Amino acid sequence: MKKVILTVFMLIGLAVSTQAQDISKNALGLRLGDNDGFGAEVSYQRGLSKNNRLEFDLGWRNNNYVNAFKLGGLYQWLWEIDNGFNWYAGLGAGVGSWSYNQSGISNSGTFLFGAGDIGVEYNFKEVPIQLSLDLRPELYINSNGYRDNNFGPDLGLGIRYKFD
Repeated sequence: MKKVILTVFMLIGLAVSTQAQDISKNALGLRLGDNDGFGAEVSYQRGLSKNNRLEFDLGWRNNNYVNAFKLGGLYQWLWEIDNGFNWYAGLGAGVGSWSYNQSGISNSGTFLFGAGDIGVEYNFKEVPIQLSLDLRPELYINSNGYRDNNFGPDLGLGIRYKFD
């Protein structure tokens, strides 16, 4: 009887361990998307537990007419799909600043935004690389002329290097 109980506990432990997430403590890379005109963002993820993490993204734009930056932070929940595939959802907020000057027309301001996030990712087993695809709807507050409306969806492709 003791062997049967021990075997059952070992099988349960094996089943639970195979469902554990493969989330690294740190991941650094790029998130490529529209990002409301900012384009690519530097992206950093910090694992908090086996199912939760923080993500911080910094986008900036600097050309002849526009100077801007956008910093966002998200708290994400992760669920395993299968063998390195995870899906995730999150909530967060951010801040940004912009200035525009072309042909004598200039405008500038700061803005706040709230964001949601839903996506899927793949963590390679052989190399410490993570690929992700996500949708991040953003609701802007005090956009002060930055946007014609206060809503902006953003689709992004991420590639990050994972390390501990």
